[in-house]
Amino acid sequence: MAITTEPAAPTTETPPEPQAKSDAKPDVKPEAPAKESPAAPAEEAKGAKGAKDGWQFNSPLVLTMVLLVVVLAQSPIRQALSAPVMQSWMTVFVAVVVQALPFLVLGVLLSAGIAVFVPATFFTRALPKNPVLAVPIAGMAGAILPGCECASVPVAGALVRRGVTPAAAIAFLLSAPAINPIVLTATAVAFPRNPEMVLARFAGSLLVACVMGWLWTRLGRTDWLRLPAHEPHAGETKGAAFWGSVRHDVMQAGGFLVLGAMSAATLKAVAPASWLRTAADNPVVAILALSILAVLLSICSEADAFVAASLTQFSLTAKLAFLVVGPMIDLKLFAMQAGTFGRGFALRFAPATFVLAIAGAVVTGAVLL
Repeated sequence: MAITTEPAAPTTETPPEPQAKSDAKPDVKPEAPAKESPAAPAEEAKGAKGAKDGWQFNSPLVLTMVLLVVVLAQSPIRQALSAPVMQSWMTVFVAVVVQALPFLVLGVLLSAGIAVFVPATFFTRALPKNPVLAVPIAGMAGAILPGCECASVPVAGALVRRGVTPAAAIAFLLSAPAINPIVLTATAVAFPRNPEMVLARFAGSLLVACVMGWLWTRLGRTDWLRLPAHEPHAGETKGAAFWGSVRHDVMQAGGFLVLGAMSAATLKAVAPASWLRTAADNPVVAILALSILAVLLSICSEADAFVAASLTQFSLTAKLAFLVVGPMIDLKLFAMQAGTFGRGFALRFAPATFVLAIAGAVVTGAVLL
């Protein structure tokens, strides 16, 4: 029996194409990035700037809001200010600010002039090479070179950069804000019935400045000092540096003057008289209290005598401690000394200065007051 096979039906399937090599890159052109319209960045920046300006608080806006609040609340404000406590507060505040402001401005002008216009070689030529002899001469230089403590820190840093021994620079740093003519004149005006306060402040401050300088010659180390490479106004013209220094010192010292006057007025008007009498009746507590108050208030040395004179409950020795401690160490001075000389210097210098300033005020007060 014969077996026949039918021929296979033709298929319509196409044979598979050979696979592309794995290393062949597909012929795909990258899409060109979409071009942004030139106006898009400008519109975005304008929108961002508008949003920023819309929510930004600037000085005119703040002043306008404060004035608006004062106008709307003038009746309650008038009633509050008419209270006897507020009348006493305003009297003390205005008296302190008005009496102290001329001395503060004059001191800032003179200190800026000395820092900018006095030649760099003046101090190195005027001071002896021996640190033990240079310390009292640098301390006495504070009596003829007026300046507040806000300016004495950068000036002392400039002295060290110009080759002056650190011990002499420290003596100048501590004495200049406390015994210069403007400060002593302000002290005489603030204490017209106690002229001995002028001599006591001069002697006590100069004593502490010299002792701190001599201690540095014995115990100080140069690696405790870290000075910036350039002075604050390096590269500027003398006129620009002068007015820049004046603006900086006036704003800083003026702000602390206002805060100090407010604190003194509050202490005078609000603090119970029994508390003040209790603190004032104990000599040790009175001296410690006013010394700590001098550190916290951070009043400029041209103005602190008027604040001290307003604290009538306390003894002259306690007020002298306030006047000796304040120009040598307070909150703003600690920050400035840490920024100029380094944190290690400030952490060692501040406690030693505080203790010696109190001791110097007590010794001087016992002899002269």
